[in-house]
Amino acid sequence: MTEDQTISRGELLALTAEIVSSHVANNSVVQSDMPDLIQSVFSKLSDLASGEDAASVELSPAVPVKKSITDDYIVCLEDGKKLKMLKRHLMTAYGMTPEDYRAKWGLKPDYPMVAPNYALKRQELAKKIGLGRKPGSKTSKR
Repeated sequence: MTEDQTISRGELLALTAEIVSSHVANNSVVQSDMPDLIQSVFSKLSDLASGEDAASVELSPAVPVKKSITDDYIVCLEDGKKLKMLKRHLMTAYGMTPEDYRAKWGLKPDYPMVAPNYALKRQELAKKIGLGRKPGSKTSKR
């Protein structure tokens, strides 16, 4: 865009509304994630309108990567939300797969998408109902 061709805030809001409504029409989005989605789209459009080059922008996570994993939750590097399960949040709020997320932030392939304590609870529940056993094997009495 040249200096003569600037986009007004009203035009940015209209574009944001159009993009978000199209996204919501074609994807399931949790109601509580809507404000973040709207903010994310508006912010990106504002950056593009101001001429900020996406390639020149240095990525900075909401929290340091080392502090993003705790026993009870995982912190999203995109927005700083504390979550038990990151995968669904990434898809609904940002349209990202876990692989996209890991690549964007330079994370190892084994970076978890679920909080460690939550994974243990789910593992115990699965064992309790008999998942993971070979057919015909007996369960041990506890």
